[in-house]
Amino acid sequence: MNGAWSSAAVRRAEAELMPQLPPGTLMQRAAAGLAAACARMLKTLRSDQGGQGVYGSTVIVLAGPGDNGGDALYAAARLARRGARVFAVPVMRSRVHPLAAAALTQAGGRLTSEPPPSCDLLLDGILGIGGRPGLPDRAVELLGRIKSRITVAVDVPSGVDVDTGSVPASAVAADHTVTFGVRKPCHVLGAAALLSGRVHLVDIGLSGHLDPHPMVRIAEAGDLVEWWHTPGPDDDKYTRGVAGIAAGSAKYPGAAVLAVSGALAGPTGYVRYAGSAADQVRRRYAEAVCTDTVKEAGRVQAWLVGPGIGADESALSAVRDVLAGAAPAVIDADALTLIGEYPSILAGCEAPVVLTPHDREFERLYGSAPSLDRAGSAAALAKRLNCTVLLKGHHTVVADADGTVWANPTGRPALATAGSGDVLAGLLTSLMASGMDGVRAAVAAAYLHGKAGGIASAGHRTITSTDVARALPLAIGQVLSGGAGQAGS
Repeated sequence: MNGAWSSAAVRRAEAELMPQLPPGTLMQRAAAGLAAACARMLKTLRSDQGGQGVYGSTVIVLAGPGDNGGDALYAAARLARRGARVFAVPVMRSRVHPLAAAALTQAGGRLTSEPPPSCDLLLDGILGIGGRPGLPDRAVELLGRIKSRITVAVDVPSGVDVDTGSVPASAVAADHTVTFGVRKPCHVLGAAALLSGRVHLVDIGLSGHLDPHPMVRIAEAGDLVEWWHTPGPDDDKYTRGVAGIAAGSAKYPGAAVLAVSGALAGPTGYVRYAGSAADQVRRRYAEAVCTDTVKEAGRVQAWLVGPGIGADESALSAVRDVLAGAAPAVIDADALTLIGEYPSILAGCEAPVVLTPHDREFERLYGSAPSLDRAGSAAALAKRLNCTVLLKGHHTVVADADGTVWANPTGRPALATAGSGDVLAGLLTSLMASGMDGVRAAVAAAYLHGKAGGIASAGHRTITSTDVARALPLAIGQVLSGGAGQAGS
């Protein structure tokens, strides 16, 4: 598990570390790492044109007056010494970090109010973690007319809300973000995560000075390996866990099939289906044991209820029967609508519950849509209903009732397709039935679902939820075998 730390936590860590170092050391560490990352990007960018990486490239720096602008200017000075043509533009009343500006000009770079119209690499050094959301008008104007092949944000994309990931005003859209010390919440939450592009982490020595509890936790493949129940020689289909799926209807049989597919891909040894789409499930998955109702299904270690069941009396009865039992439950889709209409059903439940809403379902449960602070909204709903909340989106958030928040690093737009959530909910149920607690199961399910989406959409093709379900076993195999690569891959 790694994480993202708030701007205040980063400032505290820097304030504790700086007196132990010669003046300016942290800025030079940041600049060195930033310059090295930019050099690698330029080498990749220009290799197809016979270029020599940094030498002969054109770099434009949009520099604010603070330390973020200083980091950018010092890094640009290093690039200038390697032969780059560097133009630095002050964006706030001609104010820039004086020592960094001097280093740039000494290295052959230029300070100018009128940069060239295009460049190979644009460095966003406008605002750092202390900046307020939104950009100065001058920055907006420059970004609108400079054509860059790569835009690199320094630490954070300027203009975003660093601690919530919201983007309430104008902001930089970066292809890459080079961040210092630790990730910040804006790299993994909300619209800001999309504007961050690929995030590169530069170590500047903050470890050991940070609060041990990040603002947002981020799952890694190693976490899933640690949490996974691997069958042993004494296991059988029951001890591996029995997942119950109450989904689908005559009108929406596909929801049942997709939910069962997700459950079968998971670690449990037995899947029981209960509902009116039993014939379709049997035809597709002979290994699933089917009954008509929840009460007839027998003992399970975790239930999923909701996808495609509708909102009639029989659907309400299924939700009541699931929540009246002792098994943990995943509540999804139509069951969330019913919970919103009959909240007393959930109030009487004693077993752990995971809710998996998208934004409209969240509004039915909470009374208002998620705010721009999506992590805060998910945590508020989890606390109100005393459950775990998996708030779906391009960067899915998992929140527990105790305030712990996780951000999923593997999400991708290709997963926004009908039935994708049914597959996710089925996998989540299987993980809970195998013995994972609700929070870990939700985090693991979102991670693997995103990995499967990446496998299915390789080559940028359009995918369906069936494609995602088929890719799940490969995604799980890659993660458990250690072949998963970086968290966001």
